[in-house]
Amino acid sequence: MEAKINQCNLCNLWFKMKVAIIGANGQLGSDLLKAFGEDAIPLTRRDLDVTDPESVKILNELRPDVIINTAAYVRVDDAEVEVEKAFHVNAIGALNVAKACNELNAINMYISTDYIFDGDKGELYEEGDVPNPINVYGLSKYIGEILTRNFSLKKKTLPKKYYVIRSSSLYGKAGARGKGGNFVEFMIQKARSGEELKVVDDQFMSPTYTKDVAVMLKRFLAIKPEFGVYHIVNEGYCNWYEFTKEIFNVLGWDAKIQITPIKSSELKRLARRPIFSALKNKKLDDLGLRMRNWKEALKDYLKEKRGR
Repeated sequence: MEAKINQCNLCNLWFKMKVAIIGANGQLGSDLLKAFGEDAIPLTRRDLDVTDPESVKILNELRPDVIINTAAYVRVDDAEVEVEKAFHVNAIGALNVAKACNELNAINMYISTDYIFDGDKGELYEEGDVPNPINVYGLSKYIGEILTRNFSLKKKTLPKKYYVIRSSSLYGKAGARGKGGNFVEFMIQKARSGEELKVVDDQFMSPTYTKDVAVMLKRFLAIKPEFGVYHIVNEGYCNWYEFTKEIFNVLGWDAKIQITPIKSSELKRLARRPIFSALKNKKLDDLGLRMRNWKEALKDYLKEKRGR
């Protein structure tokens, strides 16, 4: 009993640490603010621009114990054209944050993506699988991972204090600022306006509610596991057509909404997408931490978003 009490006290001490959240008004960042509460230090782009080393110096004044970098260039197709901009935010930005973490001896947490994989495995990707991005966005995030890993170290005698957190197909109440919302609300808006819904059925992923990621990250940091790469997604996977069908099934609109499955090739997008980029939370499971199924998470999101 005494050991449990001591462990609990340690957790309470950990939660009192200051957690700087870069991109605090974004889709994931806004949920992280709610999850960490008074321990959070909110930083929007007005406060800190990860691409500007001088701007990042504000962290020296704030002196957080943990820095969670959610800032990202997320427009996958635009990244094929705006290559420099994508790398500037996703890679150079990660480097600037890593250097700041070194100066502060703070824990560096970089939020990454399933798009660092090529999708050829045909089954759930684990943390140890070899990345092989097939688009500029994925490559820029993978380089950000490498820079986070290699520069989150002040001295060779000290451990690398970093976490790379890969997630997938995020949706949340705040919406992705770079995308003008999220996939769920985009589909609902199209249905309400009477537009025909055509959704790909040959791309499989792990749809994930940002609130669930935020809550899990607080639990994750409370136990402070071994540094490294972790996957955090809602359990299970589906294709985008199945995900869309489930949205309207939960809303009770499925009988009146027609959704047509199409192939990725029909969209003629600039960027290639992995055919199967669903992630497995292997290392999270090993810690005894479990994410709920994506269908449960979607149901809660739709209920909370609409105040039901």
